[in-house]
Amino acid sequence: MDNRPVGFFDSGIGGLTSIAYVMQSLPQERIIFFGDTARAPYGSKSAETIRHFAFQIARFLTDHNVKMIVIACNTVSAICLEELREAFPEIPIIGAISPTVRVAARCCRKGAHVGVIATSVTVKSGAYEKKLRKLRPDLSVKSVACPAFVPLIEEGIIDHEIMRQTIRYYLDGFLKENAITDLVLGCTHYPLIGGQISSLYPHLRLISSSEEAAGAVERELKKRNMLSEVRSGNHVFAASDVSDAFLRMVERVSAGKKEIADIHFYNLEL
Repeated sequence: MDNRPVGFFDSGIGGLTSIAYVMQSLPQERIIFFGDTARAPYGSKSAETIRHFAFQIARFLTDHNVKMIVIACNTVSAICLEELREAFPEIPIIGAISPTVRVAARCCRKGAHVGVIATSVTVKSGAYEKKLRKLRPDLSVKSVACPAFVPLIEEGIIDHEIMRQTIRYYLDGFLKENAITDLVLGCTHYPLIGGQISSLYPHLRLISSSEEAAGAVERELKKRNMLSEVRSGNHVFAASDVSDAFLRMVERVSAGKKEIADIHFYNLEL
C-alpha cells in the first residue's frame, strides 16, 4: 500500500476528464493535478517547447511526492513519454495513447475503418496509426487534426452552435471520405464534446482516451501494490492560470463538493 498522491497533468482542462473516472473508481486515492492553462494549447507548439513544459510540470509533481505520474495529454504522450520515463525512473509514468489503442484494438470489428481526431502535433507524430496497425494490421486507420477544438473548449464554448459548426467543418468530409465506423477521441479535451459528436454522427462508436487512461491507472496501481488505504487529504487542482473554465471543470469533477478540493495558482515560467 502507498498513501502518496497520484499526479496528473495536462496542457489545460482536458485531463480533468480522466480524473473524474479515477475519483469514481478509486475514491481512496488523493489526486494532485496540474493544468497548464496559461500556455495551452500544446497541439500547435514545437516538440522542443512541449518537452520543456512537460519536464517543468513533472518536476513540480515529483516535488509534491507523487507515487505515479499520469500524462493526461495525448500531445505530451506522443512527444516525450519515454524521455520522461528515463528522466524519472523511480516513478511509474502512464501516457494517454497506449491504453486507448489497446481498447480500440480489442473492440473494433475486423476490417473496421478507424478515425483518429487529435491535435496537429499528435497527428503529425503518427503515434496512433503506428500502435494500432501493429496490434491490428487489418484495420484501416486515418487521422485528422482538429486544432480549433482545444481553444474553444478552454474558453468554455462547448454546448454552442459555434462548436457544432466547427465539428462539422473538420469531420463531415473526413468521415464520409474514409467511411469511418469508429472514432478515437485522441485528446483528453475531446470527451467534453463527445455528446455533440454523437448527436451529429450517431452511427459512430466513440473511443475516449480519458476513460481508458483512468483504467490504466487502476491496473498499474494494483499491479504494483500501490493502492492507498485511505485518502490522506484534499485533492489539489493547480493551474498556471485559474480561469473560469478551469474552476467550472474542477467543480464538475468533484461533483460540487468543494470541501474535498484545494485550488492553487502556480507560475511555472522559468
